[in-house]
Amino acid sequence: MSVAVETFGFFMAAAGLLMLGVTLPNGYWRVSTVHGNVITTNTVFENLWYSCATDSLGVHNCWEFPSMLALSGYIQACRALMITAILLGFLGLFLGMVGLRCTNVGSLVLSRKAKLAATAGALDILAGCCGMVAITWYAANITRDFFDPLYPGTKYELGPALYLGWSASLLAILGGVCLCSHCCCPPEKDRATSHRLPYKASTVKSAGPAAHARPTASSYDDDISFGKYGKNAYV
Repeated sequence: MSVAVETFGFFMAAAGLLMLGVTLPNGYWRVSTVHGNVITTNTVFENLWYSCATDSLGVHNCWEFPSMLALSGYIQACRALMITAILLGFLGLFLGMVGLRCTNVGSLVLSRKAKLAATAGALDILAGCCGMVAITWYAANITRDFFDPLYPGTKYELGPALYLGWSASLLAILGGVCLCSHCCCPPEKDRATSHRLPYKASTVKSAGPAAHARPTASSYDDDISFGKYGKNAYV
């Protein structure tokens, strides 16, 4: 994997973490408009922490949810998932900064940097999945109440914060995949050693006294051929 892909994945995951941090305190998770005359028309919008109402004159009033235990179970779960996603994203951001090959923190070897980058990518993927589950769960409850004809409460629609959260979660997952692909490729070897020619020891033997003491194959064959003939053959 090239350094450019790894760096691109890191910044993509960092952008996803930043967008998740913006999504959590955003007030427009769900929006409802109550129509009436010019004076009574107002807009109600909520998130995981508080609810606000704005009238046609621009005056708005917000109040926090009084008790966490009195909230619906899915809102409590969405809070926990979003906070977990941000914490995992921060941890993945820190490990990604150390594991990038373009950084030099602690003089780590490439194999250890690859493991840190893969761990950071896994944490980013988990952060994106937590954010995606929280936002999708919240949106599913909004659509269920909106299309339920027997629902007695206020019907809300999807707010812009949900679309921002979906985009942030997708960026975090894609960035984590780019970082995790580092562990599938072996670390690059040193260029100085990769271009060296392979060394091979010389096989030439020095002609010492042992070489003269042992007859060669050709002289031994001559002696054998000489013994095949009798003395009368040369007369």
